[in-house]
Amino acid sequence: MNKNYFFAGIQQVGIGVENFEQAWKWYIDMFQMDIKILEDDTVAEHMLPYTGQSPQKRHACVTINLQGGGGFEIWQYSERKPQPVDFDIQVADLGVFVAKLRCYDVKAFHQQLNAKYDKVGPIATAPDGSQTFFVEDPFGNYFQAVEDENICVKTGFPSGGVAGMMVGVTDVEKALPVYQDILGFDTIIYDKTGTFEDLAFLRGGDQQYRRVLLKNKQPRKGPFSNLLGPGSIELVVALDRQPRKIYEGRYWGDPGFIQICMDTINMRELEAYCQSKGFPFTVDSCAGQSQFDMGEASGHFTYIEDPDGTLIEFVETYRIPLARKFHLFIDLLKHERTKALPKLFYKLMRFNRIKMQ
Repeated sequence: MNKNYFFAGIQQVGIGVENFEQAWKWYIDMFQMDIKILEDDTVAEHMLPYTGQSPQKRHACVTINLQGGGGFEIWQYSERKPQPVDFDIQVADLGVFVAKLRCYDVKAFHQQLNAKYDKVGPIATAPDGSQTFFVEDPFGNYFQAVEDENICVKTGFPSGGVAGMMVGVTDVEKALPVYQDILGFDTIIYDKTGTFEDLAFLRGGDQQYRRVLLKNKQPRKGPFSNLLGPGSIELVVALDRQPRKIYEGRYWGDPGFIQICMDTINMRELEAYCQSKGFPFTVDSCAGQSQFDMGEASGHFTYIEDPDGTLIEFVETYRIPLARKFHLFIDLLKHERTKALPKLFYKLMRFNRIKMQ
């Protein structure tokens, strides 16, 4: 079956939190995730398979770093007490356990974080020979700084947004049809087994793992491809212990990395392809309607699960605010779907910058 859909890149990683403002402020201070794309405080009516079959009210925002990379979708239940994971997440536990951040100067970013925060690991060498380090946020989530020279809009900050994720899986070969075939991370950069210097800072980092790093060979295309840029997925298998499922017994949106989100063009073509591969949509926001409104933005979102139940979201964006101050919005339904928006559009987004005291 031909692929008649495509992705502009990793749009964002979902991060469930217990205190929305506290988390967002921290991500602004440390990672410069300060450009608000959208914010919404309504009921999540389409996620019933993952919210106990009951609609749940939540406060969510999507925020980016203008230098490029995917964003964060920061997410907190408004009327239900979020349920944190009740065990210490280790390397290769099933689900997203690390978000990778695009980094233009690893040493400068490391020094900057160390000057104001104490849960920063040492600079180490990754399996591909690049320099990297990890940081644990105050909420128990791990982020990895990875070398990446792609820049959308220069701001002088040493890092950008999301460059990829580490995902715990039980079997790499069973996971590849999702990540390599459907998502298009078609090139294996390395496939290595053993103990690894760069993982030492993480819980369980001294154990043995199989690590397979996937990237996309061809450049992504689509309106947001200049911003999102190339990305990666690293599949990790625990060899010394039985991994635990990070969201076992918890709801979508509870604290932690909720989902991987891909920026999508031609959603219905993607649906047909996923169905043909045995990974049907489990959620469809536009079943019976043409588009889904989320505050100032609109579009179409869907979900599938990988073989271990990790949630992967697809979002086809129709309308987003460009510069709220000037009441400017982008209607992507009137834009050539394979063509990247010029970088001038992102420079205008600086007027959407959020400052928190």
